[in-house]
Amino acid sequence: MPEVVQSARWVAAQRLRESERTDRLFSDPLAPALSGDEGMAALKLSEKYNPRHEETANYIAIRTRFFDDVAQADATAGTRQIVLPAAGMDARAYRISWLGTTLYEIDHPHVLAAKEEILQAQHRALECKRITIGADLTQDWIHGLLDSGFRSNEQSTWLIEGLFYYLDEPAVNRILKDVSRLAAPGSVLVTDLVSRSLLTSPWMQQALKAMEEQGMGWRFGTDDPVGLFAVHGWDAAIRDPGEEGARYDSQRFPVQPRSSWSFFVLARRM
Repeated sequence: MPEVVQSARWVAAQRLRESERTDRLFSDPLAPALSGDEGMAALKLSEKYNPRHEETANYIAIRTRFFDDVAQADATAGTRQIVLPAAGMDARAYRISWLGTTLYEIDHPHVLAAKEEILQAQHRALECKRITIGADLTQDWIHGLLDSGFRSNEQSTWLIEGLFYYLDEPAVNRILKDVSRLAAPGSVLVTDLVSRSLLTSPWMQQALKAMEEQGMGWRFGTDDPVGLFAVHGWDAAIRDPGEEGARYDSQRFPVQPRSSWSFFVLARRM
């Protein structure tokens, strides 16, 4: 899965860029190691050739901070199980202070192996108990999570970041069905989605084709995220990334008209 590792390292490089800013939304001291030369090379190509790179970078910065805030708030409120499906090169286990919490990271074994090699050389203290589960999310990963100590009768928080738009619709529903089986009532799920209208818009077709050629094509979007999550037993609210950015820093992210292309979903298990 080399393209999966490359994508994860590119996102880590985006976190590195954000951490270097004086007006940063977060600081990720492990981002340089987790991005590595591969991630920085991919980022520089994006900065050079993607005319919307700055918009993408801002989106990732806002998304990272939003997901951090949800996880920190839930852990502070007493949730002791945080699950990161498609964890990639995420460093929340080291970046956020949530002692007493167990963080479960799920991803392809190839991704987690590359990540472990990097982390072992860093010698940084964990801010929580971290457990990794190497598995394909489109297949059986539930048993690996349960065998690792996850308790489905206790509330949990699920951070599903930058995943669903890469999958087809049956895979999205299968993962949501699996998560719903494991999430006790009151559990929280936060994710990001794009709209179906974005994927079918004529002006996006060239970009989508280029992404597909790089092995990172977008396949899933929905214009009814509330309905999607309701089917699986979740009460969902939609957050606009632009509005969240303006809440963090209105000078850097001036309030824009509400976007109909991308959104954060914050859902609670009913």
